Amino acid sequence: MIEDVRHQDVHRQPVSGRIPADLRGIPETALWTLYHRATEAARPDTVLSDPRAVRLVDEVDFPFRERLGAVRPWMAQAIALRALAFDGVVRAFLSRHPDGTVIALGEGLETQFWRVDNGRVRWVTVDLSDPLELRRRLLPHGERQRLVACDAREHRWMAGIDASRGVLVTAQGLLMYLQPAQAQALIGACAAAFPGGGMVFDTVSRQCSARSRAVVRRPRGHRLPPMPWGMDAAQRRRLRTVHPSVTEVTDIPLPAGRGFLGFLAPRAAWVPLLRGDRPLITRLRFGTGAGAEAVG
Repeated sequence: MIEDVRHQDVHRQPVSGRIPADLRGIPETALWTLYHRATEAARPDTVLSDPRAVRLVDEVDFPFRERLGAVRPWMAQAIALRALAFDGVVRAFLSRHPDGTVIALGEGLETQFWRVDNGRVRWVTVDLSDPLELRRRLLPHGERQRLVACDAREHRWMAGIDASRGVLVTAQGLLMYLQPAQAQALIGACAAAFPGGGMVFDTVSRQCSARSRAVVRRPRGHRLPPMPWGMDAAQRRRLRTVHPSVTEVTDIPLPAGRGFLGFLAPRAAWVPLLRGDRPLITRLRFGTGAGAEAVG
């Protein structure tokens, strides 16, 4: 999450027993993502088991359909497959570093911790104060979980991280809302701060970024905020130049899912119509050479 936008709707009365939520702008995407992920998770043939997300939608006082529109099943599955791909990267990290630290930037109302917890991982959530306070009220947090109220672009969240047992930084649904230079600066700062660690994040294509920023008349309905940073697969190799410690850049394909979309998801890179206009999930590995340095 990037900007702290608040709004008070004086015409809505809170629903008894539910936690009120009223995020606007980019922070509202936390609710949009939850809505789609929970809708997919509630299906009997779901691609993602996430009962906590399903419960959250019932526990939060927010007019999901009124503000966000009807859920499109293909989009809900795509959001769930993205979460499943991130889960796979985190599980692979924990198989190598069972006592490692996962730092989730702009985590919103993601429930990944409860899907991948091995009983030993240390989890740090970094987000702006409003979405973080909503997360604190809605989700239980134990002694292995830490919440840090901070803009991800500010390096102070990096202080106090024990990197001796391995660090993985995740940024799901975040970097596309940054300016290109800001996104690359954040990646470089992570590479410098966590030598020997890694990072996984998703991006939209350049075409999708341009469409999101276009000023055009649209039909009534929810529209995601503009996404300034887009990246195509051919540009991904340039991430090695962001910082000397970036030693490996790897594509993480979506896992297979349900139906035609589920069939295409892991094969999108080979479909001509999708190859140049598809979201990417990228994993980086950070070396321990001379380019690494501490960030206070």
